[in-house]
Amino acid sequence: MKNRIAGALWLGALMASVTPVQAIEPDGPQLANAQRNADAWSAEDAEISQKLAALEERFGKKPNIIYILTDDIGWGEMGWQGGGKHRGTPTPELDKMAFEGMRFWSAYAEPSCTPTRIAINTGRHPVRTGLLSVLWPGMEDGLSPEEVTTAELLSEQGYNTAMWGKWHLGDLEEHAPENQGFDYAYYGLFNGAPDYWQASFEDKSGTFPFADFPGYEAYKEGTGIDLSIGGYVGTKGAGRKPIEGTAGPLSPERQEAFENESISQITKYVKDNADDENPFFIYWASYAQQIANSQEFLDAPGVDKNNRQASFLAMHSKHVDELLETLKEEGIAENTLVVWISDNGPMYAFWPTSGYTLLRGAKGDVLEGGVRVPAMAWWPGMIEPGQDPTDVLHVTDLFTTAARLGGAYDNIPNDRITDGIDQTALFLNGEGHGRRQFMAHYSGPVLGAFRYDDFKIHITEGHGGLPGMDFYNVKRDPGEKYGELYPGLWVVQPMQQLLGMHYGRTKQFPHRSPMTPQESTLTAHD
Repeated sequence: MKNRIAGALWLGALMASVTPVQAIEPDGPQLANAQRNADAWSAEDAEISQKLAALEERFGKKPNIIYILTDDIGWGEMGWQGGGKHRGTPTPELDKMAFEGMRFWSAYAEPSCTPTRIAINTGRHPVRTGLLSVLWPGMEDGLSPEEVTTAELLSEQGYNTAMWGKWHLGDLEEHAPENQGFDYAYYGLFNGAPDYWQASFEDKSGTFPFADFPGYEAYKEGTGIDLSIGGYVGTKGAGRKPIEGTAGPLSPERQEAFENESISQITKYVKDNADDENPFFIYWASYAQQIANSQEFLDAPGVDKNNRQASFLAMHSKHVDELLETLKEEGIAENTLVVWISDNGPMYAFWPTSGYTLLRGAKGDVLEGGVRVPAMAWWPGMIEPGQDPTDVLHVTDLFTTAARLGGAYDNIPNDRITDGIDQTALFLNGEGHGRRQFMAHYSGPVLGAFRYDDFKIHITEGHGGLPGMDFYNVKRDPGEKYGELYPGLWVVQPMQQLLGMHYGRTKQFPHRSPMTPQESTLTAHD
């Protein structure tokens, strides 16, 4: 596998002769990779299919799938990565989950929250979907109804589908989760910042960070933006209604109340559906960790009281443990894949309330600190415990993997690029069985960097005819401290060939047009 550079990088004219070995339309470099490995992967897939068939015969249905997406938790923040109690953010239950399954040290997301939510739900880089930026209250943009979500694919296969948490893919009803494949959804519309806007207006001490916010009434009068509703309960085919009680309207207390209600509902949902003839898919986009604290866990042992996120993460760790214990008690743990992943690197804007990473960069960056995140996969009896593979996993892969496990792979649309790769082989067979070589890192519509095997290229402005790039070996240098042009001169043409494959596929399958013209946004432009 590691000798792939000698043959795999030099792919100049290969794209002209490559034919797909799978029904979906992958990115160019992955298309070439699949062609090279067609025979080996076909044999491996046959063995995996037998293993999954045996599991289905045992339980009488396909596996349940639970995806837990968290917020702004950086690479190195978790206890199993050297953080945890040593940084004042103890995560004992999450660490237990990690060691009972597979710990990913090379897992990647998009650089920020809305983009990663697009990626995990559609298996596509946001640039392809026309939704390029983080959404803010009052925007009419949202996830296009033409995009196909994991929930929609699995619903067609008979799955019960539900989501809890931070939706952040559009305020309008047409973009809502109950209209994007979920049978039931309990969700907040925005990120965590608006919970503190009115509190900042009402507080005269300067404690809260948005001191210039004019208050709800003046804001609505001046902008037309109504912040009276923070979240909804939605049901497929029946519409939605605002969440009532503390968990509904925006406030600093909302997020803790929302999370407590969410885990209560999630565990009940698991119990109610454990013996159902159909499997379930749960997407839990937790508010851990935004800028709110948990009053319940503020004084928990080892928690840094001056970092509001630390108490919230301690609460989340406990909630995840409740979920896993419920799966065990109901006797369905061995038929349930649980994947936990962060949506991007830490946001330092409200320090010391912040996540942390040992890598360079943070939320919003295509540096490793912005896109490389902690992730774990847990599936007793199917995923061997104690694994820490070096293989690369991207958040888009969760879409395609769920489709494979749920019997929906052939229903993935082939009129568009799907960036996600089926990583069932990595989950079930372990290190060395990952199927991702190439990864693109976009910032809005701009390709800022890309990775191939252990090598990462930062795209910069060229000068004097020289290539515009910094070359890194991110296995040797995950902190990206030693990137330069000249040590990477030997990869200039191979990397340009990869870019040719990547952009060539875009010409075949153009990106969806943005709802809001880019010149009318504050997102980075081409």
